[in-house]
Amino acid sequence: MMKLVNSLTCSSFRLSILIFILSFFAFFYWTHSAGMSNEDCLACHSDPSLIKEIDSKKISVHVDDKGYQNSIHAPFACTDCHADVKSYPHDPAPKRVSCAECHTEADAAYNEGMHSRAIREEHIKAASCLDCHGNAHLILPSSDPQSKTYRANIPQSCGVCHSEKFVMESAGFSGQPFFSYTESVHGKAIGSGELRAAICTDCHKSHDIRSGADPESPIFKFNIPKTCSQCHKTIEEKFSQSIHGRAIHRGNWQSPVCTDCHGIHLIKPHIDPTSSVAAQSLARTTCVQCHEGIRLSQEFGVPGARGRTYLDSYHGLASQLGSKVAANCASCHGVHDILPSSDPKSTIHKDNLAVTCGKCHPGASENFTKGKIHIEVGISKDIGSILTRWVRNFYICLIILTIGSMLIHNALIWRKKALPYLHSPDRTILRMNLNQRIQHLTLTISFFVLVITGFALKYPESWFAWLMGSNEWVRRLGHRIAASFLMGAGIHHVGYIIFTKEGWQIFKEFFPVKKDMFDFIQNMKYYLGLSSIRPEFARFGYIEKAEYWALVWGIVVMSITGFMAWFESATTQFIPRWVIDVAIAIHFYEAILATLAIIVWHFYHAIFDPDVYPANFAFWDGKVSRKWYKEEHSLHYKQLFEGSSEAETERNNKKD
Repeated sequence: MMKLVNSLTCSSFRLSILIFILSFFAFFYWTHSAGMSNEDCLACHSDPSLIKEIDSKKISVHVDDKGYQNSIHAPFACTDCHADVKSYPHDPAPKRVSCAECHTEADAAYNEGMHSRAIREEHIKAASCLDCHGNAHLILPSSDPQSKTYRANIPQSCGVCHSEKFVMESAGFSGQPFFSYTESVHGKAIGSGELRAAICTDCHKSHDIRSGADPESPIFKFNIPKTCSQCHKTIEEKFSQSIHGRAIHRGNWQSPVCTDCHGIHLIKPHIDPTSSVAAQSLARTTCVQCHEGIRLSQEFGVPGARGRTYLDSYHGLASQLGSKVAANCASCHGVHDILPSSDPKSTIHKDNLAVTCGKCHPGASENFTKGKIHIEVGISKDIGSILTRWVRNFYICLIILTIGSMLIHNALIWRKKALPYLHSPDRTILRMNLNQRIQHLTLTISFFVLVITGFALKYPESWFAWLMGSNEWVRRLGHRIAASFLMGAGIHHVGYIIFTKEGWQIFKEFFPVKKDMFDFIQNMKYYLGLSSIRPEFARFGYIEKAEYWALVWGIVVMSITGFMAWFESATTQFIPRWVIDVAIAIHFYEAILATLAIIVWHFYHAIFDPDVYPANFAFWDGKVSRKWYKEEHSLHYKQLFEGSSEAETERNNKKD
């Protein structure tokens, strides 16, 4: 009996299991067969006549069967997305499909991004899934070159909105970043088919696009080095060890990151002249953003005025004149691996300066490095800067005193001679022979070339530089050729004095004597109206002597200091670099003094003096008026005609 009961019990259990399984399959078959198939949907949604009627109600319902078969959703049935559609007609209308049903992670990320927040919080139309991925029935995988999310197509996909001025302005943004990107090194690379170049989603991400002010954003300032390192890993490693990278790691907002130097969207290669990291841009626009003002000086003790002092240096001036080889900020400090001068690994550490300078100046010694590029007159405390400051102050006072005295002196003479003005055409006395005129011509030409080329170096945006074609090479070569001629003229003059009787006689007559001081005093009394007696001058009075010895002094000083600057590497084998800086300061201020002296002193006596105006043409044929010579150099005039008739003397002069 028990066996029968057990047998029936087991059979009942098996029967129950079988009935359950059959019921499940029956239910599944009934529900599936009761739903609508893709063919059922496409019977209407691909019929052109029905589509036209429904589209007239402003309802987009067209489905391209062939296109759908190529989409990433082709394996799914229509009702997998439109789950609330059970039959036809659709009453009530089906709900809008939510991509979040399947793409939960992407939806969660999108909800954290700016686009979603703009729609939810600001009620502004912003990009949604279909705006970026395309028609829901024609969504292609991102690996398909026809897909809107294919890597090469993403900039244009984003540009649909971000290139529209009114769309962006309505949301409080600018459309310029898109156009800047298309002109950048990244945009041009993508446009040429280089798929490794950075695109929008590499920096901004795909779904959770955040503001640059959001600490979670990849474009948040402190995250930018990591973002750029996705492609530029080696550079980021160098940057992280630099003074800038370390400051960023410490949370210093004022330290630059990649975009501060390279730009954000309009990133260009450093060989592009319009790039922010081009050699000619560093000291003018890029590095000076931080290193020119006093903000860093006040907050962190970092010296300011780095741009201005660099541009005042030879390197900066040569760069402004168009030099392609002049050192810039990066030449000395490095690019991404910039370190403080106190770091033994820094290129500007005192132990490494000779190597750094030697890259451009072969043979640079330790003495070559003993000077400063960034000389701040009045601030720097090194010996070179202090002496340069003293030279500057001394020459400013000397220039004011000397040129001021010359102006007063010549103004008094001009006033007296201008009323009345008499010009004598009787030019029969030989003042300068051919040898002397050649010397004068050589000095004149070389002097003016030196003035133009020299001031073009110091003031590269002036008309001096314009005369040189704003070309640094032309200025440098012209300056050195003119200097060689000037020094050659000086050497010739020394030989003229030593080896010719005429030259030695002239040299003796140029020596100052006690009478010159009395002549100066008496001359001032005469032109001030304090005396009616005018002093008598010999062949050369104090006016000519002052000019002659000023010329001798100027040639000697300019030659010595010019040679030191010209052959600085060789010079610093024996003396520190700061001596060169002092020499350059002397060279510059001596040039100003000489130029003003020529204009104020020599030009007056040779051109603007009423007695010789419009010019003393002795420089051309060597002759002057007898009347003028008798008045200006009466003592020598008497010597010329003493013991012989005036006619005989005149004939002798004409023979010369």
